[in-house]
This record gives sequence, structure tokens and C-alpha cells, in this order.
Amino acid sequence: MAEQKLIHLKINDRDVQVPQGTLLIEATRRFGTEVPSFCYYPGLSLQAACRMCLVEIEKAPKLQTACTVIATEGMIVRTDTEQVRNARKYMLEFLLTNHPLDCPVCDKGGECELQDMVFRYGADTSRFVEEKIHRPEEKWSELVYYDAPRCILCFRCVRVCDEGMDVKALGVGMRGANSVIIPNREDHLECEECGMCIDICPVGALTSGTYRYKTRPWEMQYVSTVCTHCSNGCKTTLSVRNHEILRSNNRDLSGINKDFLCVKGRFGFDFTKHAERIRQPLVRKGEKLYPVSWEEAAQMAATKLKAIYDANGKDSIGFIGSNHTSNEENYLLQRLARTTFGTNNIDHHRTVDYTGLVTALGDRAADSLLTMEQLYQSKAVLLIGNDPTNQNPLVGWQIRSGIRHFGTKLFIINAKEIKLKRKAAQFVKIAAGQGLAAFKWLAHEEGELATELVEQLVQLKAALEAESDVAIVFGAEVTGATIAQVVAFGSKLPGKTRYMALGDYANSRGAADMGILADRLPGYAYVDDARTREAFERLWGGVIPSKPGLTVPQMVEAAQNGKLKALYVVGANPFAHFGTLGYGRGKLDLLIVHEMFLTETAKVADIVFPAASAYEKDGTVTNTSGEIQLLHKAAEVMGPRSDFDLLRILSHQLEKLGLGKAFHYKTPASVFEEIRKAVPGYNVLAAGLLTGGAEATRVQFARNGHAPYDVPVGLIRSAEDTLFTSGTLGRFCTMMESVPEAKAKP
Repeated sequence: MAEQKLIHLKINDRDVQVPQGTLLIEATRRFGTEVPSFCYYPGLSLQAACRMCLVEIEKAPKLQTACTVIATEGMIVRTDTEQVRNARKYMLEFLLTNHPLDCPVCDKGGECELQDMVFRYGADTSRFVEEKIHRPEEKWSELVYYDAPRCILCFRCVRVCDEGMDVKALGVGMRGANSVIIPNREDHLECEECGMCIDICPVGALTSGTYRYKTRPWEMQYVSTVCTHCSNGCKTTLSVRNHEILRSNNRDLSGINKDFLCVKGRFGFDFTKHAERIRQPLVRKGEKLYPVSWEEAAQMAATKLKAIYDANGKDSIGFIGSNHTSNEENYLLQRLARTTFGTNNIDHHRTVDYTGLVTALGDRAADSLLTMEQLYQSKAVLLIGNDPTNQNPLVGWQIRSGIRHFGTKLFIINAKEIKLKRKAAQFVKIAAGQGLAAFKWLAHEEGELATELVEQLVQLKAALEAESDVAIVFGAEVTGATIAQVVAFGSKLPGKTRYMALGDYANSRGAADMGILADRLPGYAYVDDARTREAFERLWGGVIPSKPGLTVPQMVEAAQNGKLKALYVVGANPFAHFGTLGYGRGKLDLLIVHEMFLTETAKVADIVFPAASAYEKDGTVTNTSGEIQLLHKAAEVMGPRSDFDLLRILSHQLEKLGLGKAFHYKTPASVFEEIRKAVPGYNVLAAGLLTGGAEATRVQFARNGHAPYDVPVGLIRSAEDTLFTSGTLGRFCTMMESVPEAKAKP
């Protein structure tokens, strides 16, 4: 971006420099000077409704609102004169005219901006003696409650719903002292239930149905971690009391998502205490699963795996990993499969073709993958397939924010009418399965297409060629050969074209990066790449087969026809996504599952290990744009153990039986240190992660003479989640499932 011109001004007799165009309120904040405000919020339109940010500007005839005045060269500003302090005091006295003095029971007590400002600037008496206007509290949904007397009419909620979310579910009714915020459906909300209005509210007017009247802010611990639902990797701060998660938000604006969270990130945490949670190991005895001790379950799992390995060989066992487990757990799982059992039958539910993108980019992958911040700052975005509003909410937020703040031009190619269409400069509708032909035409102007579609593609191509540094974002509709055509087209555009593939779940990208793939090692090297394979063999102390293994659909089929005898499933539900194994178990002799709930797969397993969720363990995850973040354990849970511990326990049991080497890592951090050294692109700065930031990977990939990459039909399969579904996990998020919008989902 072009370097901004600096202007000079004085703030409280201090000489400062700020970029040209900076609002005065932001200029003061840059240098630690407090100018209070209620209605101002970074990124939203200017309101100037609360009048708390009044300051003195030399030569101005009266006090000015710092949230609407742009700093100019030579300006002299004073923020703490007697006139300014009195203005703030009188404004607070006015705001408290009808405000109830119920701080002891208000959910915002202890973290209320009005409370803080009254403490700093308010008077200890009031001249108003009239009876306060009172209205009863309103329940707008199971998640959102509104208390009108507490509202100070800053209109933050209205603006964030309109401008940020593009939902427009809130407005203002009545006038003067009787003004209230009103929902879009008379007495209730019909919206995306994101809860942004709750967290952006400076007072206790809007409160959360999951948290209200349960505790006080100072009684909780606050743990920053990563949302466990979609692949965007939003940072969330979990509020925990007595090892129970009571609230989720990101009010400190840290993380790649700043303060944004969707309904899943803000309210989808109560699965951790769901009554159906598995609390101890289960073993099948006849037709039923019965609880047993950890020792019995671990020994049985190792003994039966060893017996099948000895009787049927290494390729008789398959391993299915997860998009929800951490990088460290995925890394250990594929190592267990490859070196302990000597098989590449290792895969996961692929929800987008990361492998195809990395392969198509080749040695350009390191600097051609798009981060969330780069997406936000892009001047042009080409969105192919997917529905970010529902499937990747942060991506949708970044695109909308870019349009508002930078004038981003959005171009869409999709077979469906999606919400973002109304923000698009051009929308090209194609038939399902027509993507390859369309992009072959864009890249090479060859192939037969309908005249109307060709005309639209000509306009699209001309519009994109007029832009520079285009961001290309695509979903599961674009795979293999189609990705190659997309990259071929993108390479012809002006400037630096960057790409982002949109997966479904929290660690979809991390699972692929860590080698939970039948034909690739960690870092995407092919399993027949002798140099890379030998390096991992030296590191792990075992022999890795050079022949690709079975993918998930192939393992499902092999289990049905008896070619696969054992299946080890970690945090996945292949029966739900890929059909049942021959009307039940198929011909499997052994099915072992790590799971939180009795899913379709767990119900027919021989052994089920209760697993901890992402909110109950440490580690790292990689979001869909390749940015690594730390998971932090927010709560202890009785019974379940992390997949890291479960895999360590299994490795020790197998070593006792003479199969493979035990894992001697003590913590996930020690595994990540090995990942940083061994996996290309993962040698990121630890300091950036430890301070709560996200570090982008820089994938390094060489094709090494392999043929152009393509994928079988059915291998890449998006779950096409809505805002109110999240694979298996969503059905156990009770509060999220309680709203009408969730019940109305297709």
C-alpha cells in the first residue's frame, strides 16, 4: 500500500504526527490520551450522538466532537480543560436521567463503559427529579434480550447489524426520551443471531441468553483460544467459572477477526457440558457398548490392532483423522499409521482441495496464498463457489468490510444465488459442474460455452484485468484440474494474484498440512519422494511405504467388501458423511473411535475412547488461509482425554507388544517444536503465537515430475453447513439450536 503522508498537530501541548485523514479521536488514542465516547466504534459510520468526545480546538467557536473531526496540519487540541470536563459531566447527568441504577444486578456491571465514565467524570448528584421512564425487559430470541431503560441510544447495535453484518435486523422507534431500539419482526428478531449487537453494546441494554444473571465478570477466568467450528480460525475469549464455559466473545479486538464472531463462535460452546457427552471408555460386548476402565480399553485396542496386523498385514488397517483435532494430534496420527503400522491408509474428510491448490501453485505457493488481513485489504476479490455468509462467516465479514472501507470490488461466479450477490460488482451464474469449462475459457479462451455465458465471462475478464493484485477465493466446487485453470487465469492478471481455498472445519487446512493424506507426507511432499521420505524415516525411526494408501471413500468401500479389516477413526464421522459400511459395520473385524458423542460411527464401534474438545486442550490449529494459532485449555473435564494423550497411550501399549516405538513427547508444545523443524512452511516465529497472534505458513512445494493433479469424484465433499450447523458438533450446541432460524434450516 502507498505510504501515507504525515501531518503535525499538538494534543495537550504535545507535538504528534499522524497519517493524513486520521480522525481526531484516533489520533488521541494513538498517544495514550483518553477521549471517552459511547457512539464511536472503529469501522462503523460516524454518529456523533453521545457528545462525550467533545474537545477544545484552538480557533474553533465551540467544543467539537473528536469522532467526526479529521486531524489537520497545525491543529491545536486540548482534551482535559475545565470546559471539556464539565461538558462530559453534564452529558453523563443527562444520560442517567432515565437510566436505572441497577448496576449490582446488571450483567454489564464491572465491565460497563457508562459505569466507567460516570466514575471518572460524573457528578455525585442529579438535578432531575422526574420519575424515570420504565419499560419491561424484552426477549427478542433465546440468545438476545433487550432492556430499554438501560439503553443510551448510541446506535452501535443498529449500525453493526446494518453495515457490518448486512442484515438490518435492528432499527430505532419512537422519538426523544421515548426512543427505543426495535427488532425487525415486531417483538422478536429474525436474523443471523451473531450476537454482535450484544458485545458492541457499551451498557447492559442488550444481554446474552447464555450468560445473563449467572455470574460476575470478576468471578471468571478468561482464556483466549480458537473457535472450534468453521475453518476461518476466529480467536475467541472464553469466560470460565468453576471449569464451566459461560460466555464467548472477543471484546479486546485481538486476533484476525478483531471483534467479529458468528453465532457458532459466540454461542456454540455449550456442547462441552451436554448430557450425552461420553465420559469413560466404552467396549462392545455383544450388541451393546459398556463402560470399562481406561487400562482395559487401551490394552484391548492395542492387542486387537496387533492381532489384525499380524494376521492380515499392514494394509488391512486404515486410519481416518479429523478436521477438528490439533496439528500435533494429526501429526502423531499419521506418524502412527506410517511408521508403526507401515501403511499410507491415512486420510480425512476433505472439504476443499488444499492439495490441488498447493500443487497448482508449485514453488509459488509460499507467497501466493492469501491471509485474512490481505483479503480485507484487497481492492478486488473473485469469489468462486461457496457461500461465505453461511460456510465461512469471517471471510464474508472481511469482504463486506473491505467493500465499506477500501471500495473493494467483488466479482462472483456461482451456481447459487448467495447473499453476497447484492454486494457484487458482477455476478456470473454457471450451471453446477461447469466450472472447469468456464475457467478453461477464461485462461485460454477456448472451449464451447453458451453465448450468454461467454458474454458475461468477457465482461468479467475485462473487469479483472483492469484491477491489480486480485484475491481469488474458492470453495469445494473447484478441485484438481479446475484449480489449475483458475491459477492459469490468475497468473495472467496484473500485479500479484493470491488465492484462498475455503474449507469447512476448524483445522481442515492443518489436517492436510500435517499429512493426513493417502499420497502426501507432512508439507505435501509425495510419499514416493525418496529424499523427503527418508528424512522423516530418520526423524521417526521407522520405514514409510512409498506407495499411496486408501482415501476415505476407498477405505469405506474396502471395509464393506472385506479388504480392510480394522479402522481407527479419530474425531471423524465417516458413516454420516460417506454412507454406512454395508448397512452397518460392513466386514470390519475392528472399529476404534475417538469421539465426544455417540455419533453414527461411534454407535457401531468396538471401542470408543472419550475425547476432549478443542476448548479443553492445548495445541495449535491452522485456519483455511494457512495462519497458525494457539489453542489454550479453557476448562478441565472429568473423564475425556485429549487425542494427544490417547495416541501416546496407544503407542506405549503397542511398544509393549513389540509393534513400533512409543511416543515420548511430554506436551503438545514439544510436538510442535518438531513440526516447526520438519514440516516446510511451519517454522514460524514462536513469539508471535505466544503473544496471541496468528502466524502465516509459507508452504514450499515442488512437483518433482508428477503428472497434473486431479481428484476422484466424491473425494472433496463440503458439508455445506449453515450458520446453525457444524457437522456432528452442531447438533449438541443446545442454545444455538434453540433459535427459530436454526429450526428452519434446510
